[in-house]
Amino acid sequence: MLIPSIDLLGGRIVQLVQGEKLRLAFDDFEYWIEKFSRFPLVQLIDLDAAMRQGDNSELVAQIAKRLPVQAGGGIHSIDRARQVLDAGAQRVIIGSALFSEHGTVNATFAANLANAITADCIVAGIDTKNGRIAVKGWKAQVALTPDEAIPQLEAHASAFLYTHVDGEGLMQGFPIETAARLRKLTKRQLIVAGGIRSQQEVDALDSLGADAVVGMAVYTELLAV
Repeated sequence: MLIPSIDLLGGRIVQLVQGEKLRLAFDDFEYWIEKFSRFPLVQLIDLDAAMRQGDNSELVAQIAKRLPVQAGGGIHSIDRARQVLDAGAQRVIIGSALFSEHGTVNATFAANLANAITADCIVAGIDTKNGRIAVKGWKAQVALTPDEAIPQLEAHASAFLYTHVDGEGLMQGFPIETAARLRKLTKRQLIVAGGIRSQQEVDALDSLGADAVVGMAVYTELLAV
């Protein structure tokens, strides 16, 4: 399944390269909402909140009322997760809050969150740079690998979102062998992102049992949707 992404920064829809360099920006929300309305799931990320430089809460709520979204970015508490769900999101994406600065999974928070909003509403965000999990808007890393983290979070999430930050926005393809390895680690829904550039790649990932988040290739019209 192809999952289009909407990334929000400074009140606009944007596409960044490796989470840092601004490549594209759009103000025409109606165009993209209409374009993505036929998809069963859309990914919605508040980059300002993820980077701890403000938020786009009103935009998130407006879009979540019109599209079936899983929403993330700066969700660090049970209260905030509930707010995003109450705003209309089907699921929340939780990343940095699942990991401690000491390089361990924050199992207590994961369990408490799942008890509060149910695991069905949680997507565990596993963002990786150079093989290690990246946190705080990809500005920091912890000494933990996806292979170590995923089994510990299996009971507390309905899905795992693995973002290959090294390839994000570059449209150079997603490492298919990584998807195959991750697929063996969990029975939950596996969603991957980072560099996906073609329908053939989406189909190859689908054959492995992985769904594909696509951003840059959609917005540059390299991949037609």
